[in-house]
Amino acid sequence: MRLAGKVAVVTGAANGIGRGCAEIFTREGATVISIDRAQCDLTDEAAVAGLFAQIGAEHGRIDVLVNAAAFAHFAWLEDLTYTQWKETLTGELDIVFLSTRAAWPWLKASGAASIVNFASANAAHALEGSPALAHCAGKGGILAMTRQLAMEGAPHAIRANTISPGFIKTAATEAHLARDPTLEQQVLAKNMLRRLGEPEDIAWCAVWLASNEASYVTGADVPIDAGATAW
Repeated sequence: MRLAGKVAVVTGAANGIGRGCAEIFTREGATVISIDRAQCDLTDEAAVAGLFAQIGAEHGRIDVLVNAAAFAHFAWLEDLTYTQWKETLTGELDIVFLSTRAAWPWLKASGAASIVNFASANAAHALEGSPALAHCAGKGGILAMTRQLAMEGAPHAIRANTISPGFIKTAATEAHLARDPTLEQQVLAKNMLRRLGEPEDIAWCAVWLASNEASYVTGADVPIDAGATAW
């Protein structure tokens, strides 16, 4: 019950890391508001503002915002269209900006709030065989955005941190593995721990960052990547 009494909003909660966070946050005692694409288009400014106004009106505050929703196109530079590039940056950056801005008044009302954003190991290294140019750019932007949010949030007791996952088994990454049978071995060759990650591996770190145990942690990035970026 490490999150008992906390009101947590988790975006991208229908699958993958977001789902893992929503499930474990609930087990740890949080009141979890799960948001997925079927409920709200998180790239629609008016829809996002309305959704968070509704959440705030019902609960009076938001103690934890987990920005797990994301979308990206994966293609090599020569094949990546400008439209795909822009859609990826929207799906990696705008989606976090709009939710965080809409949640901000309710995070301030908490008096001890935590924002958990997701960068990526791809923001720190280029994985051979992975056509992730736009994704790398988007997740690098998340790192910079979160440091700024930590500074802006500090006077309001809002902490902001990132988790940088390595290769985590989700529906999206399983599709990548199916398209390229060599990709798993390329990932494992970079990992010190020779296995692929699970959503729960990331969710437990998110629990810690959301909890009072991490009350002195802000502006930090935590790599959860089996050691892939450590060498």
